[in-house]
Amino acid sequence: MSNGKWFIICLSIILIAVLMVPGPVAHCQPQIPVPRIGVSVDAAETPEDVAFSLQVLFLLTVLSLAPAILIMLTSFTRVIVILSFIRSAMGTQQMPPNQVLIGLALFLTFFIMMPVGNQINEEAIQPYLAQEITQEQAIERAKVPLREFMLKHTRNKDLALFVSMSGNNPSETIDEIPTRVIVPAFIISELKTAFQIGFLLYVPFIIIDMVVASTLMSMGMMMLPPVMISLPFKILLFIMVDGWNLVVRTIISGFK
Repeated sequence: MSNGKWFIICLSIILIAVLMVPGPVAHCQPQIPVPRIGVSVDAAETPEDVAFSLQVLFLLTVLSLAPAILIMLTSFTRVIVILSFIRSAMGTQQMPPNQVLIGLALFLTFFIMMPVGNQINEEAIQPYLAQEITQEQAIERAKVPLREFMLKHTRNKDLALFVSMSGNNPSETIDEIPTRVIVPAFIISELKTAFQIGFLLYVPFIIIDMVVASTLMSMGMMMLPPVMISLPFKILLFIMVDGWNLVVRTIISGFK
């Protein structure tokens, strides 16, 4: 073996030995501390600790029930059902995607429920944060705007159904009807209204499907799917009438 190869082998061994031995430079480098995360549960020693623990539990409970509250007590049910009917009537399969429809329904719900939210914030949340009222009083005040909203959009027939099935006196006033009776009546009323609007949305698109199908049959094109031909016409009709603007305006004006 030549002297050049021996020199390269010896130099490589020396470099490996130097890198493996910690030098003073390695001790000078700052060490990044690794955080330690832990959850501890200690006994409450003061009444303030007990109250804070109960508030945290109440907040976690509300957060876990937030999706159900959003669906059951707001306009979300009617909005998402109508938007789903539009997609089904047009026959565009998964276009717009579910994420888009749910996002649009959420923001429309926030827009529709903004007056109710502002009233709850002014009459319940802000006084509670300022320690002017108790937690029970804040909950009772927050229920009033929601009850008014639900009763405004609940049919008397549906409300009477659940009042009679709950065993309450039908001659009770509106203020005496419990919230557990108003919520299911409000939901089925919203579903009926959404299905009525969905039926009206289906009519023009069904007419287009019938015209296209009859035209293809008269031309002898039995093997050509009518949906393939009618879909562009339905999209064109929806664009010409500015469908999204019209549908959103109808949804919002239905809650005024």
